Amino acid sequence: MAPLLYILMLLVPFAAADDEQAPEEETAGQLAKVRRIYVDILTGGDTALQIRELLMTSLQRSKQFIITENEDKADAVLKGAGEDEVFTDTFQASEGINAHSQLGEGGSASTRNYASSTSNHSAGLTIGENSSRHTEERKHEAIATVRLVGKNGDVIWSATAESLGGKFLGASADVADKIAKRLVADFKTAKASK
Repeated sequence: MAPLLYILMLLVPFAAADDEQAPEEETAGQLAKVRRIYVDILTGGDTALQIRELLMTSLQRSKQFIITENEDKADAVLKGAGEDEVFTDTFQASEGINAHSQLGEGGSASTRNYASSTSNHSAGLTIGENSSRHTEERKHEAIATVRLVGKNGDVIWSATAESLGGKFLGASADVADKIAKRLVADFKTAKASK
């Protein structure tokens, strides 16, 4: 009977491990339950405030979540940081070909009989071409990194997006749109797997 008891004691930890969920399954289960989201003020200054507003609009437009201004009513809080930077990209190039060549020869002779002789030869070659380009391009780049935090303080979803601007969207709006689309896609996947 002792060997049977020994085998049962070995199997107990495996049975307990089967009941526990993997972390990704647990966070997916929490994500599937999120309906109401509060978008917290993002760190990063004034441009982060604009990205926050764009995130709220993109999430509301997805029709998957209720965006609330009351953090206490939210199922989860979207926190993070964002930045929208305008800068000038400068490119300068210069090319050139130059060649110079000069040949010369000269001579002079004089005698007492007043006869003189003079000989001069000269040649020259100059070739030159220079090209210079200076380009300045104004660029716009936005980045945001966010995390969705449940009421218990667990991070249940996170994402980072960056953009130089889309075809029809500015950089900040494109970043907000990318994050909203990714959250909606992961939310739908979590709901389907539940």
